[in-house]
Amino acid sequence: MADIEAHITGTVWKIEVAVGDSVSDGDTVVILESMKMEMPVEAEDDGTVKEIRCEEGQSVSEGDVLVVLE
Repeated sequence: MADIEAHITGTVWKIEVAVGDSVSDGDTVVILESMKMEMPVEAEDDGTVKEIRCEEGQSVSEGDVLVVLE
């Protein structure tokens, strides 16, 4: 399993995946908004989305787990 974490403090602007989706290394899974800029959060491994631990509009901190892959 692999955790995909927020790399910056911000707000979840858009979730690009759903539970059960297959993702590849480099795919955008979540888009964060910080300082009026959109920042993509990318998968660092191939896998299947097991869990989404955030919601659109939610504030997150650097290091928070956003998505879990298996």
